[in-house]
Amino acid sequence: MYGRLWRYVVPHKLVAVIAVIAMAATAFIEAGLVYLLEPLMDEALVAQNLETVRWMPIAFVAIFALRGLSGFATESSLGYIGRSVISSLRRDVFRKFLTLPTRFFEERSTGPLLSRMTYNVEMVAESVTSVVTIAVRDILTLFAAIGVMLLQSPKLAAFVAIVFPVVAIMVRVLGIAFRRYSGRIQDSIGEVTQVTEEAVTGNRIVKIFGGYEYEKNRLEEVDSRNKRQNLKLIRVRSMGVGITQTIFGFGVAGVIYMAGRESVAGNLTPGQFISFFSAMMLMLQPVRRITNVNATLQRGVAAAGSLFDVIDEPDEVDNGTRTVERANGSVEFRNVSFAYNEETGAVLNNISVAVEPGESLAIVGHSGGGKSTLVSLLPRFYDVDSGEILLDDTPICDYTLSSLRDNISLVSQDVVLFNDSILNNLAYGELKKHSHEELLKAAEAAHVLSFAKELPDGLDTMVGDRGVLLSGGQRQRIAIGRALLKNAPVLILDEATSSLDTKSERRIQQALHVLMKNRTTLVIAHRLSTVERADRIIVLDKGQVVESGTHKELLDRDGQYAALYRMQFSEE
Repeated sequence: MYGRLWRYVVPHKLVAVIAVIAMAATAFIEAGLVYLLEPLMDEALVAQNLETVRWMPIAFVAIFALRGLSGFATESSLGYIGRSVISSLRRDVFRKFLTLPTRFFEERSTGPLLSRMTYNVEMVAESVTSVVTIAVRDILTLFAAIGVMLLQSPKLAAFVAIVFPVVAIMVRVLGIAFRRYSGRIQDSIGEVTQVTEEAVTGNRIVKIFGGYEYEKNRLEEVDSRNKRQNLKLIRVRSMGVGITQTIFGFGVAGVIYMAGRESVAGNLTPGQFISFFSAMMLMLQPVRRITNVNATLQRGVAAAGSLFDVIDEPDEVDNGTRTVERANGSVEFRNVSFAYNEETGAVLNNISVAVEPGESLAIVGHSGGGKSTLVSLLPRFYDVDSGEILLDDTPICDYTLSSLRDNISLVSQDVVLFNDSILNNLAYGELKKHSHEELLKAAEAAHVLSFAKELPDGLDTMVGDRGVLLSGGQRQRIAIGRALLKNAPVLILDEATSSLDTKSERRIQQALHVLMKNRTTLVIAHRLSTVERADRIIVLDKGQVVESGTHKELLDRDGQYAALYRMQFSEE
């Protein structure tokens, strides 16, 4: 896992070399600082050597200046590497989101996915930079300090060496707990994100149905889990630091005792002892960081695992090789069956229906009959379990996904708008290639201009998150304008006029009537008055076609369609 993470660091190897050189310089500069304490004590303070008193301040100024310069180079270069790793990882995960199958998002909660893009990516970068720092600067600092200690008193250095195997064993044991708690913390962060997002996006439902206490309790529950896992991690990490400090304390006590005996025997000067003791204290911070970095490392590894799980997910199946600039528009469903999963059973069962180029097919029936599922199979949001779907007598799996979807336009009941201007929502994605005149024509036909011109910024007005600043009918018109602008040969209208008032619906129906000319159109509608002019109507019930014909033929047949029509007519 960590080896895979390092692939994100390799492109920045030049900056990494600068960081390594700067960290190595820092380690040896700090060792030089403690080594100078010997002449400072023995020659300047005890022997009162004036020559040493003159050059010693200059040496200390130079050391601190170099220390500041190397520290700046270290922090800047590591910061650059860390943010670059974050940027690369985040972009890879986001690109993966764009190519994953629709089923992936329907089977997972949004909160944990968003958490991976924010919290988990930061944890990975922190682990990379922290481990680099520990692996280079702190380990070199340890070696440099050990070198100073060996120069001053090999006997005392050998005594201190006994402490390090004990510390290494403890770091290894604590690492197991660090990884376990880190994974749980990341899961709980996803739960917190999920609850928060639902409460924010569904704030109107929360208010009108008195969901304050319910949502507050949900957040408190997941937040408490997050708090408990974080506290466990903190306790383990603090315990590790405490044990390390205690072990080091025994080492310091032993060194002081041994130093006293060496001094009495005349084998250790005050300056040598101060230099040795300072070098030993210089090791204290690196040892503490080495103990702590294991928690950061394991947290990063756990976070990397969750990110690579997404990156390793298979993309949408796109094995087709056929491309077509503009299809004729004939569509055929041939013995199509489909189920979302085995537990729920088949949603569509052996559906066969054909639509000629330029024809309109209306699909009606009770909720849950499989209408939206059927049209979702055409642009391959899902792949059929059995049977096949053909476009221009060619199986849709033979087309590349981009070529297939370039020939299909969609207006759904759940209008998706982005937090951008009306103009950019109309000319979304590849539609930006259209001229401004074409855009205005589509906006006029969809009756977008009729409300946009009343807004302060016109078509440049921001629509808010998911179009919240516009009415449902206005959002629907923008979606229809987007479909008009695309001008694809196959059009899917999934409850395209459901959010419109009667006056707006009449206008949109006129626009749709123009749009549907010379286009193959699949229309889903609950209001049967909107599909009366369709060339053919099929009635879906429990995943099967139970009736097919024109509006008049189905009324004369006096079956399910006629019953639905009479029921709606009586309600109206």
